[in-house]
Amino acid sequence: MVKPQEKLLIPREKYLSAGVHIGMTVKTNDMKRFIYKIRPNGLAVLNIGEVDKRVGYAANMMSGTSNILVVSKKDNSQEPAKKFAEVVGAKCIAGRFMPGSLTNPTYKHFFEPDILVVTDPLADKQSIKEAVQMRIPIIGFCDTFNETSFLDLVIPCNNKGKKSMALLFWLLAKLVLKARGEKFDMKPEDFGYE
Repeated sequence: MVKPQEKLLIPREKYLSAGVHIGMTVKTNDMKRFIYKIRPNGLAVLNIGEVDKRVGYAANMMSGTSNILVVSKKDNSQEPAKKFAEVVGAKCIAGRFMPGSLTNPTYKHFFEPDILVVTDPLADKQSIKEAVQMRIPIIGFCDTFNETSFLDLVIPCNNKGKKSMALLFWLLAKLVLKARGEKFDMKPEDFGYE
């Protein structure tokens, strides 16, 4: 999965134990480039080196602003998304995303983020549609079944697993705060990693 000379942000075993690399049997053309191999049972295995590299890119994109919006409709990633938003000073919409949140200035919860982060492009498609309309850069956590149209940065990962999402949001928070020169002393468990 990872060439020995590659230096990862966290030990490879952490990614593996959280199941970050576990894909699905359904694979879209958009996600094929992130697949390391297909198991005999048809399950896709994602490339850990690519996951690691793209988490670093995402942290670089987010470190320059605190005007970040994290959207998570799926239950498995709501707790990690909320914790990430709290730690880095972002806004989080967990659960239903109300249409007009990014496009209707008269809506009482209207918000104009510099970056949108979605935990699943399929479940969070309304927020993506509005961000595209408003020309807001989009970072998306994508599994092998996701389409990546309209995403500016894809983080290939198991976006169905709570442990996987908790670890990735923890790592993102750690990197963003480090880039801002702020202290970070939390553990993945603080993000719902069980």
